[in-house]
Amino acid sequence: MLLKLRPQPLSAAAFARYGRVLQVPPSGAPTETINAGTAQRFELLADAQLTAAAGRPVLAISRALPRELPLTLHEMERHVLGSQSFVPIGAARRFAVVVAPPGPAPAAADLAAFVTDGSQGIWLAPGTWHHALLALDGGDFLVVERRADAPDCDIARLASPVQLLAP
Repeated sequence: MLLKLRPQPLSAAAFARYGRVLQVPPSGAPTETINAGTAQRFELLADAQLTAAAGRPVLAISRALPRELPLTLHEMERHVLGSQSFVPIGAARRFAVVVAPPGPAPAAADLAAFVTDGSQGIWLAPGTWHHALLALDGGDFLVVERRADAPDCDIARLASPVQLLAP
């Protein structure tokens, strides 16, 4: 039987087990005024965890085609030595995030799904299982990840496929 998974709205509390939500904090949150008072700085992540085992931070842009839901998922991936972040750029772009906690290869029942509001990005903690980028609105995404001479990407095939439903 095909497990059906409906994404819930992305929130910091619901996503905390897998990483962090990257977004401008609500009004009244602490900020730092910079550039002679012409800008506010919101520090979202003090340690991106990108340098283990001779790794180096890499910034890239992924231009993603929109995905249509429902979509059947067959595999998950993880990066044990470094984190990975996805942030929409240029316009509001929603994307779905399918994750499972670090550890052994996940079963279908281990998966959780979220959908961003178009302005949110995510930071995946090292070892978090996740599906590749699932852009609901096509376009550009800033990707921050670890690179090194040896690849750091484990791929696990799901024993039972999962159908990701529309939010």
